[in-house]
Amino acid sequence: MTVDVFPARGLGAIAGIGATDFSKASGRSELTLATQAAVAAAEDAGVDVKDIDGIVRCDMDLVHPNDLSHVLGLRDLTYWGDVGPGGVAPSAMVGQAVAAILTGQATTVLVFRSLNGRSGQRFGQASSTSGAVGGNGTYDEFFMPFGLTSPGQVFAMFARRHMIEFGTREEDFGAIAINSRERALVNPQAQMHGRPLTMEDYLASRQIATPLRLFDFCLETDGACAVIVTSTERARDLRQPPAVVRAWAQGTGFGVQPGIGFPALMREDLTSLPSKAVAETLYRRAGLGPSDIDVAQLYDCYTVTVLMQLEDYGFCEKGEGGSFVSSGAIDIDGQIPTNTSGGQLSEGYIHGMTHVLEGVRQIRGTSTSQVTDAELCLVTSTPYSPGSALILEAAS
Repeated sequence: MTVDVFPARGLGAIAGIGATDFSKASGRSELTLATQAAVAAAEDAGVDVKDIDGIVRCDMDLVHPNDLSHVLGLRDLTYWGDVGPGGVAPSAMVGQAVAAILTGQATTVLVFRSLNGRSGQRFGQASSTSGAVGGNGTYDEFFMPFGLTSPGQVFAMFARRHMIEFGTREEDFGAIAINSRERALVNPQAQMHGRPLTMEDYLASRQIATPLRLFDFCLETDGACAVIVTSTERARDLRQPPAVVRAWAQGTGFGVQPGIGFPALMREDLTSLPSKAVAETLYRRAGLGPSDIDVAQLYDCYTVTVLMQLEDYGFCEKGEGGSFVSSGAIDIDGQIPTNTSGGQLSEGYIHGMTHVLEGVRQIRGTSTSQVTDAELCLVTSTPYSPGSALILEAAS
């Protein structure tokens, strides 16, 4: 394996994590949610909130760095950054925070995502204006007039293509949904805690965008998540065991039309995501391969994205994702335990930030579905294009 010269390897760490409750109606503004998650993350790390001198946000977040800085009473914000839209951002946000620290622009960086994704803007719904001809500089105008109007319909096309080419079954998607629910049943913070799901329940649920059913879709959630990023050296002296950022990567993949939405369909292969290109870069930078990973938090806006990423990140061969998940390989005692907090399918949908927090818990050994001796956790932020990912490791 050719290893990139990646000078940032292992030099940054997540020192603190924080989250609000996850609900259908928070009754709070996005700014309030972000503030609560930020304060919780600082408390968890054992740092004074006023020590925060950098903020990184998703560029879809309604909360801006200046607003959050003011509410938190920060003395001097020396760095702020925006990273990508929605689900492609979380891993890249952590990476940008580490980069800011290593270049001397900040020492203590807050990374957050806050949204009222159920009581406010519901990201899974179609827009009546986004498909206006020439209105957004994408290919949407060629899809929307024919009824392709929402993200769920796009991923349904991915799922159908995978079924046609590789014989993937509806029950394989169901196995992913059930695995997530099993993890949520023991996670008191999960929205679907206490609500079991059987294969019979899954197959009886209504079709939303054929072949995807109700339980193939992530939850629409109100809430916020935040992490505190600092240097690994400093993190060792703080309250919690550091979750070291061994490496991170971003990418689109050759020939993939960048963009969130229907441009994702403008490529030759609908059975692979940008995660394949991201995985290659990530593993090179980390000096690792899929066999080294102990546990994975895979972006799961829909069940099919988990299946495709398992293939793209090398946990199984191309086309074998269906049989792989149905074999129990992603269960807590399987080959690669996956989405151990319940994921976005059963814990809460905060555009992938929940996966970062769960990755930290696995490294600390504090997950409600703890993987024994977990030392390396893959976290992905790859819905379609572009994408990002990171690998967290226990401090040596």
